Amino acid sequence: MKINNIKYRCSTLLLVLLSFIGCDDVFNQDPVDSFNEESLFQDINLVEAYLYQCYDQIGGDHENVLGMKEDLLSSSTDELLNIHRAGNVTFTKGTLSPSYLGHFGGTGGTRYNFILWNDLYKNIKDVNTLLDGIDKVPTKTTAEKDKIEQMKAEAYFIRAFDYTNLLRSYGGLVLSDKKYSLNDDFLTIERASLQETVDFIISDLDKAIAGLPLKADIKQGRATKGAAGALKSRLLSFVSGKLMNGGYEPTNPLVSFQSGSIEDRLKAAKAAAKDVIDGKFGQYALTGTITEPPAELTTEMVKQYADNYASVFMQKGAWNDEVIFGVQYLNKQGNRARNNLYWGPNGYNCWGNNEPSEDLIREYEMQDGSSFKWDKYNSGEMNVRAFTKEQLQDNPDLNPYNGREPRFYASILFDDAPWRERVATNNKVQIATTIKHSGSSLISMGANEIINQIKSLESYSVGGYDSRSAANQAWNGTKTGYYLRKMLDVELNGEVDNNENAWIEMRYAEVLLDYAEACIELGEVAEGLSAVNMIRNRAGLPSRSLSVSKDQAREWYRHERLIEMMAEGDRWYCIRKWMICDKVIKDINPMYIYHFDDGVSIYLHNTSTVADARVWKDKQYWLPISIDETNKAPQIKQNPGY
Repeated sequence: MKINNIKYRCSTLLLVLLSFIGCDDVFNQDPVDSFNEESLFQDINLVEAYLYQCYDQIGGDHENVLGMKEDLLSSSTDELLNIHRAGNVTFTKGTLSPSYLGHFGGTGGTRYNFILWNDLYKNIKDVNTLLDGIDKVPTKTTAEKDKIEQMKAEAYFIRAFDYTNLLRSYGGLVLSDKKYSLNDDFLTIERASLQETVDFIISDLDKAIAGLPLKADIKQGRATKGAAGALKSRLLSFVSGKLMNGGYEPTNPLVSFQSGSIEDRLKAAKAAAKDVIDGKFGQYALTGTITEPPAELTTEMVKQYADNYASVFMQKGAWNDEVIFGVQYLNKQGNRARNNLYWGPNGYNCWGNNEPSEDLIREYEMQDGSSFKWDKYNSGEMNVRAFTKEQLQDNPDLNPYNGREPRFYASILFDDAPWRERVATNNKVQIATTIKHSGSSLISMGANEIINQIKSLESYSVGGYDSRSAANQAWNGTKTGYYLRKMLDVELNGEVDNNENAWIEMRYAEVLLDYAEACIELGEVAEGLSAVNMIRNRAGLPSRSLSVSKDQAREWYRHERLIEMMAEGDRWYCIRKWMICDKVIKDINPMYIYHFDDGVSIYLHNTSTVADARVWKDKQYWLPISIDETNKAPQIKQNPGY
C-alpha cells in the first residue's frame, strides 16, 4: 500500500465544492489540486467532499462503480460467458496465479475488473485518513456536530464494505484502522486470521449502524442503517459456509476458523438477517405481491410478474423499498453505465458480452413451478428438440422457451424474444439460422447426424440478425445462443445513450435468502422455506412444501438463489462458500437453432462444440495475493496452493 499526500481530481472536486461554497468565497479557496490534510480538516464541506470521493471508489473503481461493468463477475461462474476476454476469466480457466490474476488483478481497463486488492486498500487508506482527522474539524452548531458523527459512521460503512469484499475473496487480511505515516515499518505488517478479520469488520459495522440514519433521513445512495445491517447479514452468511468451516485447509487460520462452531455462525447469520427483516433498521420489502399466485397464469399475468421483477433493476428515480444500497447512474453526468451497449445483441449494434449458458437456461422452471425437462417429449434425448409447425401448434411447449416462469422472460434474451424496435425482425431477437430447404428428414436424427446434414445445407442457410453469422458485427454475436436481458432497458438505444438505471448492490431479496439459508442449515426447514416462498410468490411461482427433508430444502434454496440473483455477482461467492465449483465449473457448449422452409424447427445443444473450455482447480477457492504485493512485503503469507 502506497502512502500519498491527499490529492483531488480537479474536475470532480470542484463540482462538489461549488455546491457548498458561496460565490463570494470561490476565489478565496486554495487550488483544488493542492489541498493537504491540514486544510482539509478545517472545513466540514471539504470533508464531506472527500467522503464523496471515498464513495466514488467503493468497490475500487470510480468509473463503473460496484458491479455495473462491461465484464460481469457472474461470467466467472456457471451463469454467464464473457465472449471478449474469456482468457482473463482466470477463475474458470484454472490459470489463477500470483503473477496473473486476470480480472482480479487489474488486467485491461477499469470496466473489466473487480475486487482489486490495490484499489480497495487505497480506498481503505483514504477512509482511515478521513477518520483520523475528522474530529479536528471545527463545528459551529449542533447540526454540524451531528453531521460529523454521521460522516464517521458512513466512513465505517465504506471501510467495512471494502474489507468484506476482500475477506470474501482472500480470507484473513491486513487490517488497518489508522492513517499510515512514512515512519511506519511496513515490513512488520502481516495478515490477520479469518476470525480477527471478521471481528474487525463487525466492529466497524456496529459503529456504522449506531451512527447512520434511516433511509428516509439521508440522500439516496449514501449509507444507511439498513445498508450496514444488510452488509452484516451478507458477511455473516458467507462465513457460515463450508469453505471457512473445515472444508478447505482446516488448520490454516487465514482461510478457516480455528475455534467456534458452524452452528454458532449460522445463528449469528440468522440473527443479522432477522434484524433487517424485522424492520430494526428501517422498512424494506419485496417489490410486488407476495401472495400465492393463481394455479394457472395467463399470458398477461406472466408478463405482469416478469415486468415487476424487471422493474427492480430499472429504477431511475427514487428507489422502492426493495433497494437497500446501490448506485444511481445518469446518462450524461457522473459515473457511467453502458450495460445496454456492453451486453445487448449485436444486431442492435451492441457488444453481446456476458451470455447466459445453456445449463442456466435449463434451471428456469415452467410457469406452474415444475422443473423444466429438456427430454420431456423424447426421453433420454438431452441435446435435440425437433418438431413440425403442426406439432408446435398442438403443443406450444415443444418450443423450449415457451411456458417458462416469469423471471426467465425478465432475465434472458432468446431467439424470438421481444426486444427493441427493428422492423426486419418484427421487434424481436433473431438468433436462429433460417434454412431455405426442407427439414422433415432431420427430425428423427440424433445430434451428430443433424450437425453433418446442416453442414451440407450451408449454401441454403442465412444467419439471424443477432447471430455470429449476422451481417452486422458478427464478432459480437452470441456464442451460447442467448443474451442477457436483466438490467437492460428496452427503451434505450445503447449505441447512443448511457444507461440511467441503478446498480442494486444490496436488496431485500438477498437478506431473505441469507435468512432462509441459515434457517435451513440449522434444521429449521419450514421457517427457511417460508422465506424462499415469499421470493417465489413474488415471481409468480407456487410455494414449495414446508414438510421436506433438510437436503431437499437446501437444494430448493440454492436453486432459488441462483435464479433470483442471476448476473448480480452473488453466485461467485456462493459456489465458493458451498464448495461446489468442481460440480458447476464445466465447459460451455452452444445452443444452435434452425428454422426450415417446411416449418420444421430444430433446437440443438451442440455438446461436440466448445464455446468456452473451463478448468477447475481447488486452490482457486481463494484468490492468490499478487506477486507484486508479496514482493513489496515478503512477510505477508500467500494463500494455500499458490
